[in-house]
This record gives sequence, structure tokens and C-alpha cells, in this order.
Amino acid sequence: MPQVSGSISLRPFGRSDIKVSALGFGGHHLGDAPDLKTAIRIIQEAVDGGITFYDNCWEYRRGKTELWMGAGLKGRRQKVFLMTKSCPHGRDAALALEMLDESLRRLQTDYLDLWQVHGMAFDNDPELFIRPKGAAEALSKAKKDGKVRFVGFTGHQNPNVHLGMLKTGFPFDAVQMPLNAFDASFRSFEQQVLPELNKRGIAALGMKPLNGHGEPIKAGVLSIDEALRYAMSLPVATTITGIDSLEVLHQNLQIAQAFTPMSTTEMDELRARCKQYAADGHFELYKLSLKFDNPEARIAHGFPLDTRQSEVKDMFGAQQNTGHPFPEKQF
Repeated sequence: MPQVSGSISLRPFGRSDIKVSALGFGGHHLGDAPDLKTAIRIIQEAVDGGITFYDNCWEYRRGKTELWMGAGLKGRRQKVFLMTKSCPHGRDAALALEMLDESLRRLQTDYLDLWQVHGMAFDNDPELFIRPKGAAEALSKAKKDGKVRFVGFTGHQNPNVHLGMLKTGFPFDAVQMPLNAFDASFRSFEQQVLPELNKRGIAALGMKPLNGHGEPIKAGVLSIDEALRYAMSLPVATTITGIDSLEVLHQNLQIAQAFTPMSTTEMDELRARCKQYAADGHFELYKLSLKFDNPEARIAHGFPLDTRQSEVKDMFGAQQNTGHPFPEKQF
């Protein structure tokens, strides 16, 4: 398929005067590209195709996705809004700041546009985040020192934990969460969290528009076009989706460049179609299953790991677990 060039509509990033592309590039799947050369080409064509928002995380593939994204953005850094995430998961601010410095080196940049705390999932995560010497202090210091422009948090399991994070009173600039036509009927971030973010002027970042790995699309419940258009029609700053090949990139660029919002009727009809499949969560396993749990979070909280999970296999295969330099329990 030939390279797709063009433009994607831009949207305000929360309260700021910054604008980002309505479609965002999810960093996790970049690690599934066959090699560095392909990953670089994917990133470069994504920038040329109009994607300005780039997501990543210190934890992804033991740093490979940050390294590959940094290589792909070389010479293009000033054209994009770059985000990555820290994984202290209740451990001290000092660890989060170490992770930030490592992420900056991997991404070949001296600042981030957005730095977020990754994977808030447990009921006590808000308390651990805001406590003295917790990750909240790291976010504030990084912003004060000019290493990051904006700060936020992410999570894909429980909307109540997101609401708990907001109740800490910390001045978040952005919040990331799963938003798709199935979420609307099951433990819904769209119904519970999104309105609160819009009311507060916090940038809402949607992820998992294809439910993680596109299972409902493979099952024929809805099409890729319907899934992406639904997510992009919500009141969000950007919709982040994983891209692991040039074929997927070109497909997503074509949808985003031709995007027109769904009508209220279209969205209601798609929600109704998906509702019968949504009730038990089997198309949103990231809300229920170890399959999508962050290994660093489970280690920090003292839970066992799922050894079948790809990132756990990466962790076991690494020579050094750089995410665990301190004792497990620091709280």
C-alpha cells in the first residue's frame, strides 16, 4: 500500500492553547513491529500523515518501544506532542524521577509534552499517589523543572479509581482511559469519568478504541471504521490506537483523514448493538483480566504475575529488571 500523506483535524488539549491530532499513536504496539527499521518508517510516515500525538511508557517492552520511537522521531521531535508514562505504582517519587530521566534518554529528547502516572488500578492507588514523597511530588517537580509541560494519569480497569485520583485535588492536565462502544455499557469510563473531565477542562485521552486487539472486530460485531469513528466522535482531545505495521497505519490514517463525527443517533445505535456483548466484559478483558495488567504494578503491590503475558516474558528475559531497584514495599 502506498504511503498515505495528508492532514488530520486538530483538537484543543484541555485548558491549554495547544492542539493535538484527533488520532493518536499508541506506543505499546510499536514493539510488535518486526524490526527497528520498520518501526522508524512507521513513525516517520505517521508524522507525515498528520498524527501529532505520540503515546509511550517507560514499562513497555522493557524500554524497546521508547527507544524505537525516539529513533523514529529523530529530526521530527518539534512536529509532535510527545507523551510517556512513569511506573512507580505507589513507590517513591525518587523512582518516578529516575524513570523520567531514562525515558528522556531513550526518546532522545530533553523534555516531554505530557508525563503521566501509568495504570492506576487499585483502590489505594490515589492514596499512594498523593502521599508525602509519592508520585504526585515527582509530577510537580518535573513540571517545575521544565522536564515536562503537562502531567496526568492513566488506567484501564476501574472508573472509580479514576474518580478517586481526581478527588485527591492534584492539578492534572490530562487523564487517559479506555473509550469505545462497549465501554458505554460496562464499568463505563464514558459515563462516569469523561463528563467530569470535560467539566473541569482536563484533556480527555481515549484509548483502546478497538478493545485492545480488535477482538469484537474479528468477531464481526462492528467494523474498524465504526469502532474508530465512535471513539473519535466522543468529546476527547485524541483517540490513541496501537499501530504495529505500515498496513495498520495506512488504514488508520485513511479513516482519520476522512473522519466525520457520528451523529447522536448513529452512536446510540452502535451502543445498542454492542450492549448485548458488553455485559460480561469479555470484549474488555483489560477491565477484568491479568492479561492486560501492568507487571510493574503487580510487583509493587505484591501480586503474582501472569507468566503468559508478553511483557512478563520480556521481563523474565531481560538481564536486569531496571524497574525494581528498590525494595517492593515502601509504603
